[in-house]
Amino acid sequence: MNTVAAIDCGTNSIRLLVSSVMELGDDEVQLLDVERRMEVVRLGQGVDRTGAFAPEALERTFAALRGYVELMRRHGVEPGPDTVRMVATSATRDVANREEFVDGVRAILGVEPEVITGEEEAGLSFIGATAELETEEGPGAGFARPYLVVDIGGGSTEFVLGHEGDGGDEGPVRAARSVDIGCVRMTERHLHDDPPTAEQIAAATADIDAALDQAALDVPLDGAKTVVCVAGTATTVAAIALGLEGYDPERIHQARVPAARVHEIARELLAMPRERRAAIPVMHPGRVDVIGAGALILDRVLARTGASEFVASEHDILDGIAWGLSLGGVGEG
Repeated sequence: MNTVAAIDCGTNSIRLLVSSVMELGDDEVQLLDVERRMEVVRLGQGVDRTGAFAPEALERTFAALRGYVELMRRHGVEPGPDTVRMVATSATRDVANREEFVDGVRAILGVEPEVITGEEEAGLSFIGATAELETEEGPGAGFARPYLVVDIGGGSTEFVLGHEGDGGDEGPVRAARSVDIGCVRMTERHLHDDPPTAEQIAAATADIDAALDQAALDVPLDGAKTVVCVAGTATTVAAIALGLEGYDPERIHQARVPAARVHEIARELLAMPRERRAAIPVMHPGRVDVIGAGALILDRVLARTGASEFVASEHDILDGIAWGLSLGGVGEG
């Protein structure tokens, strides 16, 4: 059984998935989680304003990567092009000091980060989020196709419509689009007070709605029967909706959260001062400052799709990266 490591470096967090690859025959494999980790490093700190990574943000990211290398080796993964794939998204695409980031990652991992497009990011997220929904029985049963996968990140949000087995040789994705709305970007651009003022929330809402107009030019946002939302904003909102006393991935994964409850949570979070948000049992310390903006994005997305609920998924781009590694897809978008 081989073991591979997938790393997703976003605007707000850097995450690791170590997976064992079990070969089932006939070119089929099954992935078994060995370890999942997430560190909030705020790589995109100030990027919207300065156009460059801050030195302290780079150092936080490199420190997290060094820790991940130790974990990989503990699980028998020696970093290299056959065992590790790291993708970098959103904030990394256009920064002035991108090479400083790439050189630092190469020195630690032995491989370069792949700075993927928003559409590539969307495709990987889609594969990771929907692979297990394509069963007639088991945990994925009961989710109608087609799926709209929504990945709310720190700097951008990805939308991808499709389903596994759809699209012939072109793969499962029918349409995909990335737009520059994310929990960090919207917080830094609009939500300056704690809690933010009504005027600030209105400005953020208008910005989000304008971006959704752009996304809808490529992706029919009302064309899905199941809306699947991935990443930390969606899973945190799901955990709040479930009333959990601690973050429980097993209970969050594939939970159905009503759109009306999302609207309530977004309104409550935006009205709370920081200390009250920090006291929410399921709140990761690194999300305290940006969860209000993230919940607002999620609320506006659901309003735009007309969906009555969303399905929270703990499986996302990391799982898509791992699937690619397991099938020999290193370096493929």
